[in-house]
Order: sequence, then C-alpha cells, then structure tokens
Amino acid sequence: MAGDKGKHCELDQEKYDAHDNVKIICLGDSAVGKSKLVERFLMDGFQPQQLSTYALTLYKHTATVDGKTILVDFWDTAGQERFQSMHASYYHKAHACIMVFDVQRKITYKNLGTWYAELREFRPEIPCILVANKIDDIQMTQKNFSFAKKFSLPLYFVSAADGTNVVKLFNDAIRLAVAYKESSQDFMDEVLQELEGFRTIPGQMQGQASPVTLFTELQVGAERGG
Repeated sequence: MAGDKGKHCELDQEKYDAHDNVKIICLGDSAVGKSKLVERFLMDGFQPQQLSTYALTLYKHTATVDGKTILVDFWDTAGQERFQSMHASYYHKAHACIMVFDVQRKITYKNLGTWYAELREFRPEIPCILVANKIDDIQMTQKNFSFAKKFSLPLYFVSAADGTNVVKLFNDAIRLAVAYKESSQDFMDEVLQELEGFRTIPGQMQGQASPVTLFTELQVGAERGG
C-alpha cells in the first residue's frame, strides 16, 4: 500500500534460527558505489533496517532461498575503506563478499589486488563476486577485466543509477552465501561461536579482554606471523 511505503521496517531477528542467517560484506575503494548498490537492491517497496556507526553500516534484509526464509546482513564500510584496510572484525563470520570497482576510475580497478589479498587473509574460502559499477557507457561491458579471470571470480556489470543487473547480483550473492554456509567446515568460526558464550563472564575484571577478543587477536597475529 502506498501509505506503508515510507514506514520503517522492523525485523525481529530472534524469530530466525541462527543457522538461517548469512553475512555478506562489501569491499572496494571509497565512492565506487557500494552503498548505492545495496540501497538500490533494497529500495523497491522496502525500507531496510539500517544501523550505522562510524565504522560500518549494517543493512538487514529477509530473502527466500529454496523455500527457506533467510535473514541477510549486508555490511558496508561506511568510509573506513579510506584507510585502504578493514578491521579484522569486519571479515569475521562473513559468508560471501561483493567487491566493487568503478569502471570510470582506473585506480579503483588497480586497487582490487589489495582488497582481495586482505579478504583472503581473513576469509580464504568464501565466495567473492567482482562488480564493475557505473556502466553508463555500454562499451565498458566489452572490456576485458583480467582480474576476474585471474582469480576465477564471477564478474557482474551493474549500474546503481538505473538498476542494471543489481537484483541479479544480490540474489546470486545471497545464494552463494547460503550455499557456502551449508557446506562450510569452517572450524575457526565454530570455535569463535562457542567462545562468544563467554563474552560476559561473572566476576570478570573491568577492562579485561574477553576470550573472543584475545582469541581473535592471537589468531590474526599468528596468521600474520606476529
């Protein structure tokens, strides 16, 4: 109904089983259109629940995959990518990645290698979709972007401005995330999930790091050889 279109949509996350939740992260340089792509996908008759901090914007969305209701968290960088790096927690428990560059700004394509290397440092196995955004010039779709071929990544040509391929991109990303979670034997995530139960330990000293924080820092340090 027209009167309902502008209403804020509340999601009761507790009614969804944890196994039916997926997290999809967006990566890429500043101003390549990551936020606009997410908003374009969600704007049609639905105002997403949007939670913003100085470091990220979280969009919550419900989707149906093979008859099952899935709660999807889209994580956007909210400007943190200006520092050419994301905090390790941004990658934690991600099930898929949408990595975006601007076809009209060559530097954003050149920087893909840095983003992809960081992604694989923290999430070596999750599916990643490469996205060529702002295809206002149709000739751009004829260009050979070798990065996708080099790393065997699916490549989508999209436009946040007119919606070209945006719905297909996100629906495919959701399906890939669900498939990864169902088939994943991600031991590290299972361990961290168990440790989350100890975040607030009775009698824990004020200022003492939780086991999750300690474990994450130790694991990241070990991966980096620190």
